[in-house]
Amino acid sequence: MKLVIVSGLSGSGKTVALHTLEDAGYFCVDNLPVGLLPDFINKMTHSKPALYDLIAVAIDARSGVDDMDRFDDIINEIRELKISLKILFLTSDIKKLLSRFSETRRKHPLSKRGLPLVEVIQLERVLLNNIYASADLIIDTTTFNVHELRQTIITRLLSSTGADLSILIQSFGFKHGLPADTDFIFDVRCLPNPHWEERLKLLTGKDDLVIQYLQSFTEVNDMFDSISGFLKTWIPSFEKENRSYMTISVGCTGGRHRSVYLVEKIASELLQVPYNASVHHRDLS
Repeated sequence: MKLVIVSGLSGSGKTVALHTLEDAGYFCVDNLPVGLLPDFINKMTHSKPALYDLIAVAIDARSGVDDMDRFDDIINEIRELKISLKILFLTSDIKKLLSRFSETRRKHPLSKRGLPLVEVIQLERVLLNNIYASADLIIDTTTFNVHELRQTIITRLLSSTGADLSILIQSFGFKHGLPADTDFIFDVRCLPNPHWEERLKLLTGKDDLVIQYLQSFTEVNDMFDSISGFLKTWIPSFEKENRSYMTISVGCTGGRHRSVYLVEKIASELLQVPYNASVHHRDLS
């Protein structure tokens, strides 16, 4: 049996995630209290015949402090049942969460505490910290629309065979903030910047003129060799630790030229190994 626990900040896309899993054949349960999780899983695993092979459970902060404090023990108890367990955690920038609540006019699940929305979101983040720390896959949905989030879940969670390490390589711009869901960050702002070339300014790192420009610099090629060499050297060590997911982020100033070029080239290199790698350009729009 495969079990996916979906959690995260309210407004970050848990409903979209659950619907995506449901469309993929998962039996989904929303807002199950953490304390009821062991009994629920026991019932599912001991039913003869088994009721469902694919189960997804959404958990939010309304489970309360006591249950959240027991989360690690509960997860260890479930792992002893020898089932395939993945924990997906969705997060988002607080400004984006405020904007989403404003647009939808929905109340936050913890709003009854009488606190301003900003403080409620901060409280929720604290309450969910144990789940965040235990997550196998963390997705920052700040820049995603519904369709992009759905595709990301399909690519990273549902397309994995379970045996392979799923690698996401993403570009970003430092001026838009650091990505929250990353294992490695490579800063390439020291490289020549196509932004200052008038003919290249409005193009991206996927355009031929920008590619030709960047390839002409020795330091760009050296940076690529260093990053790809590091990854090919150390990824096998993470595979030996039975890691399921890895996120690698490459950042330049705006996230349009240098980081995009290098991410595309690094992904192509890793796919030849072959690794299960996908690409996301966070700030390319």
